[in-house]
Amino acid sequence: MGFFKDILRGVMIGVANIIPGVSGGTMMVSMGIYDKIIGAVNNIFKEWKQSLKTLLPYAIGMLLGIAGLSFCITYFFEHFPLQTAFLFIGLIFGGLPVILKKVKGKKLDISIVLLFLVFFALVVLLQIFGGDQGIVREMDLSVGLGLLMILLGAITAASMIVPGVSGSMLLMAFGYYTPIVAEIRNFIKALLAFEMDGILHGFAILIPFGIGVLGGILLVAHLIEFLLKRYEFHTYASILGLVTASPVAVLIGIGFGTISFAAVLVSVLTFAAGFAAAYILSR
Repeated sequence: MGFFKDILRGVMIGVANIIPGVSGGTMMVSMGIYDKIIGAVNNIFKEWKQSLKTLLPYAIGMLLGIAGLSFCITYFFEHFPLQTAFLFIGLIFGGLPVILKKVKGKKLDISIVLLFLVFFALVVLLQIFGGDQGIVREMDLSVGLGLLMILLGAITAASMIVPGVSGSMLLMAFGYYTPIVAEIRNFIKALLAFEMDGILHGFAILIPFGIGVLGGILLVAHLIEFLLKRYEFHTYASILGLVTASPVAVLIGIGFGTISFAAVLVSVLTFAAGFAAAYILSR
């Protein structure tokens, strides 16, 4: 039962990672598994069997979430932006009690408050100035594109694993969000149809990107673990600033259009569903 529950958690992390403005790291914190995943990543070479056992269900879930959402994310945000946004805001808020437990009883000082405010502002400003500024880039196969995919994968993974910072939002700012999501979608279609040209093209784009993602995760996980060991309260204050700013960033990044009473009502329900799901999965 625990294995399948972890797969569901992985699905939610994968879904969060592919949505601009939403952070996979935030979902990890919200479900109370952030420290566990960071520790498993950092011990992947020392205790590889236990680390793989821990990470496997999350990895399966993330792949399912990313693959599934690559087909429907555009549709939901185009047709139901408010309802979809509040589903993820509910997911974020549903996990806040887990973070608050980490800082409960700790003594506040000016450095803690400043860290919270700085990281809160960072997420909001990234969304305001970077969320939709990039033009869509071409994906013509070349050695240069392969190296660029490794670099983009590393940058994206580094941001994905930091709570509150959206890797998808950075990809959008660089102009590669839409092409990479489309490449994932086309690769899955080619696999199902056993179309070799599409499969090889997908490999040429996604394997370098995946290499960069793995490298970025390993580097940032070590940094996060060091900070949690040496400066736990300060690190969680920063994480709390990143996480609480995420709903603001989501709302800034969505074009709501005309808002009806029915849309607001359904948004309340999706918020409640997201909150309940995150709360249950964080237990």
